Amino acid sequence: MNSWWKNNVVLMVLSGIVFVGGYLFLRLAYHMSDNMPFTQEIILVVLGTIATILITAMLLNKQTSVELEKEQSVKFIELKTEIYQNLINNIEEILLLDEINKKELMKLRFHTHHLAIVASPEVLHEYRNFLDVLNETIIQDKEVSSSDVELVYEALAKLTIFIRSDLIGELDMQSNYSKKDINQQIMENAHE
Repeated sequence: MNSWWKNNVVLMVLSGIVFVGGYLFLRLAYHMSDNMPFTQEIILVVLGTIATILITAMLLNKQTSVELEKEQSVKFIELKTEIYQNLINNIEEILLLDEINKKELMKLRFHTHHLAIVASPEVLHEYRNFLDVLNETIIQDKEVSSSDVELVYEALAKLTIFIRSDLIGELDMQSNYSKKDINQQIMENAHE
């Protein structure tokens, strides 16, 4: 029943009944009220008011559901942005440390749970790849070479590409730049 109200089926059926019933009633009332002045006009006003109320209710119902969906969408994007921003900030803090240990890696692994709430499957997969690269290049061998740093920055750049695509991918499609150009620019920035 709730989905009927949501889809305005009940209001449309009631509007149809009012119009059909109103037409039949008008035909009968016109013939019966020929000798009484203003009766026909009063009947028309009442039926018009009822039809207007039903149509207004249908429009307001639809407007409310659209506004609720819009508000939920905005809140979800804000949450997603906040989680991604915290992730990038924490990665930055950890990579700036002199020594990255397993405890720091555990902090990054906890972000997997935050990401699981909002991130696309592609972001989750690429984050897993980033953690693997970080673990293999820096944490296991305890020595940071320039090639290790390049691998980590490249993995982070790939993660950033997927995060950007998840957050504003639709806006990128509307811009003058192709997805390939944007991805290439992000990768070039990682190697500088």
